[in-house]
Amino acid sequence: MFQEIYPILSTTRLPEMLHFYRDLLGAAQTYRFPDDGPPAYVGLRLGAGSELGLAASDTAPADRRHVDLCVYADDCDAAVTHLRAHGVTITEEPADQPWGERMARATDPDGNPLVILSRR
Repeated sequence: MFQEIYPILSTTRLPEMLHFYRDLLGAAQTYRFPDDGPPAYVGLRLGAGSELGLAASDTAPADRRHVDLCVYADDCDAAVTHLRAHGVTITEEPADQPWGERMARATDPDGNPLVILSRR
Protein backbone atom coordinates (compact mmCIF):
# COMPACT_ATOMS: atom_id res chain seq x y z
CA MET A 1 0.00 0.00 0.00
CA PHE A 2 2.78 2.49 0.90
CA GLN A 3 5.73 3.05 -1.46
CA GLU A 4 8.21 5.62 -0.11
CA ILE A 5 8.77 8.16 2.67
CA TYR A 6 10.85 11.33 2.89
CA PRO A 7 10.93 14.61 4.85
CA ILE A 8 9.65 17.97 3.63
CA LEU A 9 11.11 21.10 5.23
CA SER A 10 8.83 24.16 5.21
CA THR A 11 10.70 27.44 5.13
CA THR A 12 10.26 31.17 4.69
CA ARG A 13 13.74 31.21 3.08
CA LEU A 14 13.37 28.80 0.16
CA PRO A 15 16.07 30.40 -2.07
CA GLU A 16 18.66 30.17 0.72
CA MET A 17 17.62 26.61 1.64
CA LEU A 18 17.79 25.57 -2.02
CA HIS A 19 21.26 27.09 -2.33
CA PHE A 20 22.38 25.24 0.82
CA TYR A 21 21.07 21.77 -0.08
CA ARG A 22 21.55 21.91 -3.85
CA ASP A 23 24.64 24.07 -4.34
CA LEU A 24 26.60 23.45 -1.15
CA LEU A 25 25.64 19.85 -0.31
CA GLY A 26 25.34 18.75 -3.96
CA ALA A 27 21.74 17.51 -4.02
CA ALA A 28 20.20 17.27 -7.50
CA GLN A 29 16.92 19.04 -8.16
CA THR A 30 14.39 16.42 -9.28
CA TYR A 31 11.16 18.43 -9.24
CA ARG A 32 10.00 22.05 -9.11
CA PHE A 33 6.50 23.51 -8.81
CA PRO A 34 5.49 25.68 -10.49
CA ASP A 35 7.71 25.53 -13.56
CA ASP A 36 7.85 29.34 -13.89
CA GLY A 37 8.29 32.06 -11.28
CA PRO A 38 9.33 31.57 -7.67
CA PRO A 39 9.07 27.92 -6.62
CA ALA A 40 6.52 26.79 -4.05
CA TYR A 41 8.13 23.34 -3.78
CA VAL A 42 11.42 21.79 -4.83
CA GLY A 43 12.30 18.09 -4.69
CA LEU A 44 15.94 17.12 -4.18
CA ARG A 45 17.91 13.86 -4.30
CA LEU A 46 21.30 13.18 -2.79
CA GLY A 47 23.06 9.99 -3.80
CA ALA A 48 21.08 6.93 -4.83
CA GLY A 49 18.23 7.07 -2.36
CA SER A 50 18.08 10.18 -0.17
CA GLU A 51 15.12 12.47 -0.92
CA LEU A 52 14.24 15.85 0.56
CA GLY A 53 11.44 18.29 -0.18
CA LEU A 54 11.64 22.04 0.37
CA ALA A 55 8.32 23.89 0.61
CA ALA A 56 7.81 27.65 0.66
CA SER A 57 5.89 28.93 3.68
CA ASP A 58 4.57 32.40 4.43
CA THR A 59 5.17 32.05 8.17
CA ALA A 60 7.87 30.43 10.26
CA PRO A 61 6.66 27.86 12.79
CA ALA A 62 6.72 29.08 16.40
CA ASP A 63 9.38 26.53 17.34
CA ARG A 64 11.49 27.50 14.27
CA ARG A 65 11.28 23.92 12.97
CA HIS A 66 8.82 22.38 10.58
CA VAL A 67 9.21 18.95 9.09
CA ASP A 68 6.45 16.91 7.49
CA LEU A 69 7.00 13.28 6.60
CA CYS A 70 5.71 12.62 3.09
CA VAL A 71 4.43 9.11 2.36
CA TYR A 72 3.44 8.01 -1.13
CA ALA A 73 0.67 5.43 -1.32
CA ASP A 74 -0.82 3.49 -4.22
CA ASP A 75 -4.18 5.13 -3.45
CA CYS A 76 -4.47 8.14 -1.13
CA ASP A 77 -8.13 7.51 -0.27
CA ALA A 78 -7.56 3.82 0.51
CA ALA A 79 -4.51 4.72 2.63
CA VAL A 80 -6.57 7.22 4.64
CA THR A 81 -9.33 4.64 5.13
CA HIS A 82 -6.73 2.09 6.31
CA LEU A 83 -5.07 4.53 8.72
CA ARG A 84 -8.38 5.81 10.11
CA ALA A 85 -9.54 2.22 10.74
CA HIS A 86 -6.43 1.79 12.90
CA GLY A 87 -7.08 4.90 14.99
CA VAL A 88 -4.79 7.34 13.19
CA THR A 89 -5.88 10.98 13.36
CA ILE A 90 -6.62 12.36 9.89
CA THR A 91 -6.19 16.14 9.91
CA GLU A 92 -7.02 16.82 6.25
CA GLU A 93 -9.17 14.67 3.99
CA PRO A 94 -7.92 13.57 0.55
CA ALA A 95 -8.16 16.25 -2.13
CA ASP A 96 -6.82 16.74 -5.63
CA GLN A 97 -3.91 19.18 -5.80
CA PRO A 98 -2.99 21.63 -8.60
CA TRP A 99 0.30 19.79 -9.26
CA GLY A 100 -1.62 16.64 -10.18
CA GLU A 101 -1.46 14.49 -7.05
CA ARG A 102 -4.06 13.57 -4.42
CA MET A 103 -3.12 14.59 -0.88
CA ALA A 104 -4.30 14.11 2.70
CA ARG A 105 -2.74 14.85 6.09
CA ALA A 106 -2.50 12.81 9.28
CA THR A 107 -0.38 12.65 12.43
CA ASP A 108 1.76 9.82 13.76
CA PRO A 109 1.43 8.63 17.40
CA ASP A 110 3.88 11.35 18.53
CA GLY A 111 1.92 14.10 16.76
CA ASN A 112 4.37 14.50 13.87
CA PRO A 113 2.66 15.69 10.68
CA LEU A 114 2.33 13.16 7.88
CA VAL A 115 1.46 14.04 4.28
CA ILE A 116 -0.12 11.16 2.36
CA LEU A 117 0.11 11.43 -1.43
CA SER A 118 -0.76 9.36 -4.45
CA ARG A 119 0.35 10.00 -8.00
CA ARG A 120 -2.13 10.02 -10.85
